[in-house]
Amino acid sequence: MSPFCTPISDLISMNKLFSAKEFINYLLRGKSKYYIHSPFVYDFVKEVLNDKRNYYCYEEIEFYRDLWCKDDSIIEVEDFGAGSHLEKKNKRSIGFIAKTSAAPKKYAQLLFRIIEYYKCLNILELGTSLGITTLYLSAYNKKGNVFSIEGSKVIANEAKKKFIQLNRSNIQLIQGTFEEKLIPTLNEIKQVDFLYIDGNHKLKPTLDYFNTCLPYLHENSIVILDDIYWSHEMKQAWNEIKKQPSVTLSLDLFRVGILFFRKDRDKEHFRLYF
Repeated sequence: MSPFCTPISDLISMNKLFSAKEFINYLLRGKSKYYIHSPFVYDFVKEVLNDKRNYYCYEEIEFYRDLWCKDDSIIEVEDFGAGSHLEKKNKRSIGFIAKTSAAPKKYAQLLFRIIEYYKCLNILELGTSLGITTLYLSAYNKKGNVFSIEGSKVIANEAKKKFIQLNRSNIQLIQGTFEEKLIPTLNEIKQVDFLYIDGNHKLKPTLDYFNTCLPYLHENSIVILDDIYWSHEMKQAWNEIKKQPSVTLSLDLFRVGILFFRKDRDKEHFRLYF
C-alpha cells in the first residue's frame, strides 16, 4: 500500500517501529570514548558529552519545564511539519506539547554545553515550540543572539510570554513559516555559529533548510539535526546531509546528529553512546 493511502494511525505505528529498530542498531554499533582515536572527538566526548556538572541555568529552566508539563490548558496548534508521533489533533494541551515537542532534558542540556564550550554567539533555531530548548540555547551569553523561528502563532505567543518573564532579551522570536522567514533571518544574522534544525520532519524540507543555511555557515559552525531516526525520511535526510563535502565530521547520538565543518581534518563519522 502506498504511504499516501495509509491511515495516519498506521503511519504513526510504522514510524515508532522504525525508530525502535534503529535504536537497537545504534546500541549495537555505538562507541564509547575508549574506542575513539580522533583527538578532537575524544575531547568532545570527555569535555562536553560526558560533562556531568550542574550548570547555573539547569535548575531554573527545568523548573519552568515542569510547570509547562503540568499545564492542562488547551490551545489550537498550526502544524506545518510532519506533526507528532503521538497526537494528530490540532487541539493540544500545553502540557502535552511541553512533554513531546521540546528536546528532552539531557539533550537540551547537551546543546547548552556545546554552545558554552565552543563559544557560539550567533544561534539559529528552526522550531521554537514553547521555547524550553530556546532557553537553553540563550543561556550561555546574554550578549549573544538567538534567532528562533516558529510557524504556529499560538505557540509562539506562549513562548514569547516566558521569554519576557525570564528577561531573555537576547532571544529574537520570529513567527512565520520557515519558507517565509528563513532567508530574511539569515540575511539579518549574516553568519551562523550554531544551527539547530527541529522543525519539519520531512526529507525535502529538511534538506532545503540545511542547504539554504549552508552559505551562512563557516569553518567553526556547528549544526544539530534533531530526530534523525524519527522516520525513514529523516534518516535519509541525515545521511544525505552528512555526505556534504563541507561536512568534515558527523556525530550520531541517535536522537540528534551533530555536524562540524573544520577544514583541518579528514572526513569522519562516529556513532557515540549518550
